[in-house]
Amino acid sequence: MSTLEVITKLFYLLSAAFFIFGLKNLSSPRTARRGNLFAMIGMFIAVVVTLFDTQIISYTWIIVGLIIGGSIGAVAARTVQMTAMPQMVAIFNGFGGGASTLVALAEYNNILGNTALQMGNQDSITIAISIIIGTITFFGSFIAFGKLEGFVSGSPIVLPFHQGINALLFLAALVLAVLAVITPTQTWYFYGIVIAMAILGVTTVIPIGGADMPVVISLLNSYSGLAASATGFVLMNEVLIISGALVGASGLILTNIMCDAMNRSLTNVLFGAVGTDGGGGAAQDKTAVTEYTAEDAVILLENASKVIIVPGYGLAVAQAQHVLHEMSQMLIDQNVEVKYAIHPVAGRMPGHMNVLLAEANVPYDLLKDLDEINDEFQTADVALVVGANDVVNPAARTETDSPIYGMPIMNVDQADHVMIIKRSLSPGFAGVDNELFYYDKTMMLFGDAKDMVTEILNFLKES
Repeated sequence: MSTLEVITKLFYLLSAAFFIFGLKNLSSPRTARRGNLFAMIGMFIAVVVTLFDTQIISYTWIIVGLIIGGSIGAVAARTVQMTAMPQMVAIFNGFGGGASTLVALAEYNNILGNTALQMGNQDSITIAISIIIGTITFFGSFIAFGKLEGFVSGSPIVLPFHQGINALLFLAALVLAVLAVITPTQTWYFYGIVIAMAILGVTTVIPIGGADMPVVISLLNSYSGLAASATGFVLMNEVLIISGALVGASGLILTNIMCDAMNRSLTNVLFGAVGTDGGGGAAQDKTAVTEYTAEDAVILLENASKVIIVPGYGLAVAQAQHVLHEMSQMLIDQNVEVKYAIHPVAGRMPGHMNVLLAEANVPYDLLKDLDEINDEFQTADVALVVGANDVVNPAARTETDSPIYGMPIMNVDQADHVMIIKRSLSPGFAGVDNELFYYDKTMMLFGDAKDMVTEILNFLKES
C-alpha cells in the first residue's frame, strides 16, 4: 500500500468519525445544528480526499456537477417552505437512490469496456444489489413526493392482485440478478433489473396512505443509505460503505420507532392500505358541535395555570409556528405554564413538528415527547390542539375496527378543557372521524390556524 493510499484511508476514517459524531448529535433538537455541522465537515473531507484519487482522468464533468448540484441544493435549502420539507426529504432520498443506480451501472460498463479488468462474482453481485435497492428507492421516493405534493392521490391506490404483482416483480428481479451473476456480459440482465425495480418502486408506495408517510419517508431514507453502502462495495470505497451503512441503520431504527408510535407493524404499514374507504369510527352527530370564537378562547387561556399545546400538520400548512410561539410566550409572561406535546408521527415526516417549532425559536426545553408529557394532560387546564387530528383521536383506544386502533395518542381528553383549531370537521389522514370534536369539554375554533392564533394573540394583547 502506497503512502497516498494510507493517507487517504486515514482521512476516510476521520470523515467516518465526523459522521458518527454528527449522527449522535442529531439525536437531540438541542444539538441537531452541531450534528449537521459535523456531518457536513465529514462529507467535505470525504469529497476532497476522493477528488485526489489517482484514477480520476478529468475533473471537467466533476466540476460541472458540483456547480449544478451545489447551486440546486443551495437554492432549494434557502427557498423551501416548511410545509414542503417532507417533499424535499422524499425527493432527496430518491436522488440518493438514483445516484447509486447510475454509479453502479457506470462501473459495470467501465469493467466491461476495460480489457484489463475482469468482472468477478463480487462485482456482479454488488452491482446487482446496488441497482435493486437504488432503483426502488428512486421511483418509490418520487411516488412519495407526488403524494405529499398532491399530484398523486394521498389515498391508498390498490390494484387488482396488487401484492401478487409485487411478488412477481421482486422474483423477476432476483432471477435476473442471478442470471447477471452467472453471465455478467449480458447487459440486458442488469437493465431488466432496473425496469422490474422501477415498476416495483411505484407499486410498493402507491397503496400507502398519507397517514403513513412519516414511516415511508424514514424507510426510503434507509433504502437510500443501503444503496449507497452497496455502491461503496462496488467502488471499494470505505467511506461510502460506512456512511451508507450509518444512514441505512439509523433509518431502519427510526422506521421502527415510527411503527411503534402507531402501534403497527411495518408489514401493516406497507400492505395495510390504511384509509382506503375514507371513513371509520362511530357515526357522529355534526350538529352536536358548538363553534367558539377567539375571544372565548382568550377568556379560558387567561384563567388557566397550565396549557399544553399539541401541534399537527395543520400548523405547518398555515405557517402558524411563529405567531403560536408569540402567543405562548405571552401566556408564559402572564405566569401560565406552557408546554408543547410532540407526537412522533405528527406531520408528514419524522421530526416535522420539532423542525417547525425550532424554526420559530421555541425553546427546546418546552418540547416534550409523547411518553414524557402524556401523564401531564390530567393536570392541564387547557389542551390546545393546533392542526392535529389522528394523534389525539380517542377512537384509537376504543374502536377495534378503526385503522388507528391501538395507536398511542396524546391524552388531550384528560385535560379540563380541550381547544381545537381546525378548518373543518374533516377526518385526518387515516380517514377516521374524530369523536373528540363532539365532547362537551371541547371548544372548536374553525379557521386557518395562523389567522385564528393571530386573532387570539391580538385579544391577549388588548386584555
